[in-house]
Amino acid sequence: MLAYPSSIDLSSRALRYLSEQLWARRHKVGTRWRRLPVGRQALLVLAHLRCGDTYAQLAAGFGVGIATVYRYIHEAVDVLAAIAPPLASAMITARRKAFVILDGTLLPIDRIAVDRPFYSGKHKKHGMNVQVIADPKGRLLWASPALPGALHDVRAAREHGIIAALTEAGITCWADKGYQGAGGAVRVPYRGRWDRLSTGQQAVNRSHAKIRALVEQAVATLKSWRLLRKLRRSTTWITSLVQAVLTLHLTSSG
Repeated sequence: MLAYPSSIDLSSRALRYLSEQLWARRHKVGTRWRRLPVGRQALLVLAHLRCGDTYAQLAAGFGVGIATVYRYIHEAVDVLAAIAPPLASAMITARRKAFVILDGTLLPIDRIAVDRPFYSGKHKKHGMNVQVIADPKGRLLWASPALPGALHDVRAAREHGIIAALTEAGITCWADKGYQGAGGAVRVPYRGRWDRLSTGQQAVNRSHAKIRALVEQAVATLKSWRLLRKLRRSTTWITSLVQAVLTLHLTSSG
């Protein structure tokens, strides 16, 4: 197997933070010896999450077995997911903003046609629905646990308690037509054919679209972790991956 040097487009802050969490984990469970020190394990995990490197590639690059890579990654993801901020924490941050933007994104998965609960009619592919909350500048504030892709955005937001939390906190939220009927603090554009809307309604929808467009930056931030662009693993573990990525993003960008 050939090996070559590579790089990860992350700050050293993410590496230090993950190393500290892994060291605390090893100290807690009383680990005496590992093939890799915490710094190398952290680097391996970041290469997997950020670059999408496979287990085989990482095993060759770090000089360990594939089973070891598997254990290292699962350990780190579980540690990071456990400390991901809950929705309540996101609401505390959101209160300091003029408003927030809510949108849903689909994380593609490798499923076949019979897996209907995971098929999104909107995106015409199988995937997991993740709700994203962004601030007025399009910065990622929070990402929800993953649900089957067939769920409509407004239903997913209700299941996560997002709409109720925003309304209770009195936070103005902008969202697209997929959230029609959400009510509360969620503002959506006027429905109907463009030529049938009044001049005032058209002006409101134009302004609404400009504001909502900023959420795409938050979605792009989430998917800059290349592993999330095409998930080839059990759907039961995808929420942990999303929460781990959220933790690392907030840590390295804070």
